[in-house]
Order: sequence, then structure tokens, then C-alpha cells
Amino acid sequence: MTRQLISSGGKWEPILGYSRAVVDDDWLFLAGTGGFEPGTGDVAEDVLDQTRQCLANAEEALNKAGFDLADTVRIVVYLVDMGDFAKVAPVFGEAFAGILPTNTTVGSPELIDPRLKVEIEITAKKRR
Repeated sequence: MTRQLISSGGKWEPILGYSRAVVDDDWLFLAGTGGFEPGTGDVAEDVLDQTRQCLANAEEALNKAGFDLADTVRIVVYLVDMGDFAKVAPVFGEAFAGILPTNTTVGSPELIDPRLKVEIEITAKKRR
């Protein structure tokens, strides 16, 4: 399989020179993905809404590459306020129930857009 580059059409991809996701053989590597509304770039104020949108955006990129959330083997969550951990944890628990990938959650003083409170990265491997 050749390398496949997936773009979301987000404004930062051409500016920073990166792809939303890169597929190499059976592996997919998803770049840090925030809760931007596709098309508008709007960001919800509520961390739970942002988390749900992060997951929706991530799932869209996975699907575009022929993967789905069930292929996830690792997630990294970046939270601007670690006090939000207890709020967002159940959202991830629900999304990844039965999949149970590894998870590292990291406090980050700020993300690429000051409106963002959460961002996720995913590594996925195509199941055979």
C-alpha cells in the first residue's frame, strides 16, 4: 500500500504543511484534532460539546481513509484545564467502549486556537 494523505480542508493544514491524517500500510496517524465545526470553523464554548466535535471530526477523517473508531489503538487527549478531565472522561469512555485503546491525557497550557479546550490525536491499525 502506498502512503495516503487525508485532508480535512482546515485552514491550518496548508499553513503548517501537514495532513489531517496519514495512512501508511495498515496504520493511520491522526494529527491533533480540535472541535472546530466543519465549514464554519466555529468552536463551542462548552468543553463537552468541543469533545464531542473532536471525536466527530476524528471519526470523519478515519472514515475518509477507510478506517473507523473501532480501529483505534491509541488516543492522546490534550486538555487546557485538567479540571475538565472528570467532565470529558465519560465522553471518551462512551466513544471507545468495547474498543479500549491506550489513552494518555496531557495538560497543555494552550492549543493552536485560544478557543480550544481539548484536542485529540489517534493512532489506528486496520483490523484484518
